[in-house]
Amino acid sequence: NGAGSTAAIHPKQMKWEFDGIFGRFDKASIQRGYQVYKEVCAACHGMKLMSFRNLGEIGFSEDEVKQIAAEYSVTDGPNDDGDMFDRPGLPSDKFVSPYANDNAARSSNGGALPPDLSLIVKARHDGANYVYSLLTGFNEAPEGFPMAQGKQYNHYFDGRQISMPPPITDDGQVDYKDGTYATKEQMAIDVVNFLQFAAEPETEHRKKMGIRTMIFLAILFGI
Repeated sequence: NGAGSTAAIHPKQMKWEFDGIFGRFDKASIQRGYQVYKEVCAACHGMKLMSFRNLGEIGFSEDEVKQIAAEYSVTDGPNDDGDMFDRPGLPSDKFVSPYANDNAARSSNGGALPPDLSLIVKARHDGANYVYSLLTGFNEAPEGFPMAQGKQYNHYFDGRQISMPPPITDDGQVDYKDGTYATKEQMAIDVVNFLQFAAEPETEHRKKMGIRTMIFLAILFGI
């Protein structure tokens, strides 16, 4: 881990409520995490596999989901004249991408393509801990470390140089609707909880079914 090392270090090992056989989703945290995604991350990162109606699974009411979706403009069509048109979003629509296509995304980010976050937790080894560590791992480069222009130093990232500026910068960066004070630590935890839900929304149901199956088998074995 000297000044010239470019190898990523292992992520911090956090205790997550969704871990373990009895793990469950913290829906209040996930809702806050969605707010962090919407206000901080969504300017660069899409979530093309998430639909607005999925927000109903984390505690948003039907009317709230409709209101959230309607804040976005969605391209639809063709109409009877063969033209595409814009309309307000519906709960059945996917999250709206911040860019029209990958080329536009690269052009806006110095040639780097911001990854889609729908499955980011599943796509990275030790995904939840990795994303949390990355978000909280921005530092000044060690003396003598050769930094490329426009890059940020993060020792949890492979190569230790990342194109993304630190997304979570200050306490209070987000004004949480539930009154929770948004420290940098809290925002990182909440957005990871949201991304974990997005990647594996069936986790809680699967674990409940597993526990019920084990209880049934234990009773059957006893009989």
